[in-house]
Amino acid sequence: MPRPLLLIDSASLYFRAYHGVPESAARAPDGTPVNAVRGFLDMLATLVRTRRPDRLVCALDESWRPDWRVALIPSYKAHRLSPAGGEEVPDGLVGQVPVILEALAALGIPAVGAAGYEADDVLGTLAAREPGPVEVASGDRDLFQLVDDEVPIRVLYCGRGVAKLEVFDDAVVRTRYGVPAAGYADFAALRGDPSDGLPGVPGVGEKTAARLIDRYGSLAGVLAALDDPAAGFAAGLRAKLASAGPYLAVAPKVVEVARDAPIPEFDTVLPGAPADPEGLLKLAQQWNLAGPTTRLVDAMAAAAR
Repeated sequence: MPRPLLLIDSASLYFRAYHGVPESAARAPDGTPVNAVRGFLDMLATLVRTRRPDRLVCALDESWRPDWRVALIPSYKAHRLSPAGGEEVPDGLVGQVPVILEALAALGIPAVGAAGYEADDVLGTLAAREPGPVEVASGDRDLFQLVDDEVPIRVLYCGRGVAKLEVFDDAVVRTRYGVPAAGYADFAALRGDPSDGLPGVPGVGEKTAARLIDRYGSLAGVLAALDDPAAGFAAGLRAKLASAGPYLAVAPKVVEVARDAPIPEFDTVLPGAPADPEGLLKLAQQWNLAGPTTRLVDAMAAAAR
């Protein structure tokens, strides 16, 4: 099998790195915390070393809460809003994200976003557009909907960290959630997701949502069956689904990952050496990143052989 395109959910990994490595354990010479930077670069090095991709892209959130999703469901990610109106990000992480982007640029690893779209949409668009195999590294379960055994597309789920990642194909999604990967978005819309501000259908939990998608094939199938007296809905469940009609009419559009974000063509090939060695060296010295940058450069060189 050809070597994979590795797509990185950047925010998912650097938030995980920030919370996984204490600020006190990783600081620049001037005392500035660089725990997220170090952790992120080491995660990339581990993924490149163990998955051996020949192409690599880091996806960015140009809009972490797109207006078009909020217009459909106003509660979408509303609990994550800061008083200033943007995303609530720990103070210690804010200044580290630009350093991560500088490091990626010096390494020659593309970091790509799309105006008005989340990183998930960038990942979905690239997974649909680029030749397979594709592997998507993230701690976001919503991306299980991208899994496709034919391409193939796999999700490297990093919920317990990159060192303990789980490889999700369709069989794993089915075993874990009771639905095929293609039905995961509809399942998530029914169940809801407090972490994204998605209310779901009151009274419909994970097991009921999975049973509905398994029986009727999709959310559209569930809603069509509501009008069929022979469909076998319990009266209480039918009433719950019917009362949630306005939500269910828009939820799929919010939950589904876009596959058509406006991303221009670009070179996805994983470089075998840094694009800007001198710039990378300066960054490493300024931010105390010699170890993680060396490990990532070595992993890139090994993968290129």
